[in-house]
Amino acid sequence: MRLDAPKILALGREKLQAYGTTWKKVDYIMEFAEKVNSGAFSLNAIYDMSDEDAIAALSSLKGVGVWTAEMILLFYLQRPNIFSYGDLAILRGVRMVYRHKELPKERFERYRKRLSPYCSTASLYFWAVAGGAIPGLTDPAAEKRKR
Repeated sequence: MRLDAPKILALGREKLQAYGTTWKKVDYIMEFAEKVNSGAFSLNAIYDMSDEDAIAALSSLKGVGVWTAEMILLFYLQRPNIFSYGDLAILRGVRMVYRHKELPKERFERYRKRLSPYCSTASLYFWAVAGGAIPGLTDPAAEKRKR
């Protein structure tokens, strides 16, 4: 079944919440569906926007932050160059691969430039590393906390 705004609105709050999300998130989803259904927000317009403009448009919606907008661009729109500083697993993977105890935004941006225009593919690899894909590879930040 393909979900769209009218189907979400037809479900109603109670049925939507029964899928296991919080009431607050249900309200965000319902408000978003109402905006799409009324034409106040155009999902089609997002396709033609730059990554930065799409993130700004999506994160202007109640309940959608920058990280959520980036994940929409990465997974739903399949944009090729998304690298989220707000994603803890990506940060952990970068620290593990490059052996950093800390990863300030400036250093992360240097990696973004180095990996561009393939940041989305790199993100998938960093998630795998953070999840234990390379046995024995540890997070230097975690080692720092143990001391």
